[in-house]
Amino acid sequence: MRIFRALLATEAKLSLRSPLWAIMGVFLPTAILLGIGSISGMREPSPVTGGYRFIDLWVPSLVVIALAMLGLQVIPAAVATYREQGVLRRLATTPVSPLALLFAQLVIHAVIALAGVLLMLVTARIVFDVPLPRHPAVFLLTLMLGLVSIFALGLVAASVARTSKAAGGLAMIAFLPIMFLGGVYLPRPLLPAVIRDIGAYVPPGTQPLQDAWVGTGVQPLQFLVLAAFALGGTALAVRLFRWE
Repeated sequence: MRIFRALLATEAKLSLRSPLWAIMGVFLPTAILLGIGSISGMREPSPVTGGYRFIDLWVPSLVVIALAMLGLQVIPAAVATYREQGVLRRLATTPVSPLALLFAQLVIHAVIALAGVLLMLVTARIVFDVPLPRHPAVFLLTLMLGLVSIFALGLVAASVARTSKAAGGLAMIAFLPIMFLGGVYLPRPLLPAVIRDIGAYVPPGTQPLQDAWVGTGVQPLQFLVLAAFALGGTALAVRLFRWE
């Protein structure tokens, strides 16, 4: 535990030395929210969304942005850069384990992601009167499962990529579909039904987040799928990890 605390403190200091991604992780979802909310049609109820405003149902999709950017872009690039620069080769001679290194990356970027989500939710409530989740405990559980599941996919790319560019390319295989299925590029109510059904089970769990938000029931199978992604992805990342 002492080794992990020291590793976590070191990684946190390194993140603060290059704070661009941390700043983007915290403020980008809120900036997008404000941009979307400035469009008058997004603030009007629509029959397409069952009487909800688009801005109300787009909040879970903004969670996707916060998690996918950090989990599938920043983490893979950070670990692959360590490998590329020989940092991991030196760490291999220390008591640091692959699990500790990957978990430290997960914890640091999870804190940034959750700060960004919290800021976005507070802004949505104050500026656009977006209602709070009707089932906050279910929303929080889904958020945590979604965070770990999507970060686990990024850790897989981080574990095998030789360079930061290669890591970005590998992570992009998951990044683009997750953004699309999560309703970032097009609101989920406007997607074909089959696409919405597939997206309901893809990390980070946009559909269960939305269901917890508006008060409809979340399917237990969605939780199980997210948990499988989280545990399976993390185990695979540790298994495939290479120091150099």
